[in-house]
Amino acid sequence: MRKTAFILSIILLIGLLAACGSDNEESSTLSEDKLVIGTTSGPQEQILEVAKEVAAEEGLEIELKVFSDYILPNTALAEGELDVNCYQHEPFLAAFNEDHGTDLTTVGKTILNPMGVYSEKYDSFDAIPEGALFGLPNDPTNGARALFILEEAGYITLADDNKENATIHDIKENPKNLEFIELEASQIPKQLPELDAAAINTNYALESGLVPTDDSIILESTDSPYVNYIVTRTENKDDPVVEKLVNAYQSDKVKQFIEEEFQGSMIPSWD
Repeated sequence: MRKTAFILSIILLIGLLAACGSDNEESSTLSEDKLVIGTTSGPQEQILEVAKEVAAEEGLEIELKVFSDYILPNTALAEGELDVNCYQHEPFLAAFNEDHGTDLTTVGKTILNPMGVYSEKYDSFDAIPEGALFGLPNDPTNGARALFILEEAGYITLADDNKENATIHDIKENPKNLEFIELEASQIPKQLPELDAAAINTNYALESGLVPTDDSIILESTDSPYVNYIVTRTENKDDPVVEKLVNAYQSDKVKQFIEEEFQGSMIPSWD
């Protein structure tokens, strides 16, 4: 009798474990009716508010969580606090995945917000003197992006074998002998009066009253690889609700809002 009871207990335990496994598998699939999306404050948040309206018309509820930096939205997504995030380009995501051992993937293009070079002292980059102080974002991806913009405009030359991950140590030619100062990206607009020029991400430029198409002395080319994406965990990339979100974002209503609101400072990138 004891042997029979023991066997029954084992069978019951196996059944419970199997049921738990089944529940875990089901929980990995995102809800079809609601998504929690992380983004950064400013334009990304504004655009998502419009996408939220479009999604609601299709029966999809969106809850936005707004962050003030570039790291936490990916950390929160990897840890399951978010279902999706929407604020970054692919080179930044690739670097984050490599550095943190995460498995996040892109699922749909959103916008290109072209990085600009700004100066409060000079009206053109040609007017900037030799030995000028240049502010550069201190995160590897945007630092390399800023250097590439300078190279594309003809003001520096980078080593051919490392342009995607270029640092100031990869500069081969620097005719103006620019002195590069690496700063936190969000702080560069506040430091601009102390600099001769600086590369500033569009969201931080707009927050400080700078209009890229009007105020920049160099503006990133529209064929830049730094297009932004909607991102989710790889296990959820094929969930139907993710496709529904992408369709809502890439709608005519959102495109019209971007074009009218930002006047070229933000460019829809899915066409």
